[in-house]
Amino acid sequence: MKKKILTITIIFFLAMINTTNVGAQVRTPVKKICITQSVINLKYPMQKLWVEHAWWTREFIVSNLAGLKDQNAVLERLLKNQEDLGNIIKPYYGQEAGNKLTILLKEHIMIAGKIIEAAKKNDQASMEQNNKAWYRNADEIVVFLTSANPNWSKKGLTEMFYTHLKLTTDEVVDRLKGDWAGDIKTADTNEEHLIHMGEILSDGIVKQFPEKFK
Repeated sequence: MKKKILTITIIFFLAMINTTNVGAQVRTPVKKICITQSVINLKYPMQKLWVEHAWWTREFIVSNLAGLKDQNAVLERLLKNQEDLGNIIKPYYGQEAGNKLTILLKEHIMIAGKIIEAAKKNDQASMEQNNKAWYRNADEIVVFLTSANPNWSKKGLTEMFYTHLKLTTDEVVDRLKGDWAGDIKTADTNEEHLIHMGEILSDGIVKQFPEKFK
């Protein structure tokens, strides 16, 4: 997969995911803000971390589905990304809030691992159960974030996270079907989507703490 800035057996799963009725490329409008060096120092690292989230999630999907020996190491690196995403908000919301975000994001990753395992086994009951938990976790992340910053829209962030879940699921499905072209296209879309996630989050922080970005 290019680093930018950086089976029929599972039709049930596809149908269930599609009921979320979210677009593959949600774009939440945000007002433009003045770009200063301090804004750049937040925005670009934030976007880089969400690119890494897309990248290492994909690496874990590939490694896990293929049964590669590196999957534990890849998972460790992916979980480190969740720590980094928690750390980047600590200067604005404190250590406890940053740690809470990391816990929620690590849960997001671990549930994804359970979904991958269930999909490989065509365990539809487990897929359904874990998929519900996955979306519930996304809701918890959104509630946590929007309670901290009123500039982040609950509706907008919910759409963003739900779309990320659907795109990640599509990557798993595409690989299980052997749809390599579809898999690559979906992976690219997911990465672009998470770059936009980083932009929305960083812009919200700048709006909430303008004195830190003069």
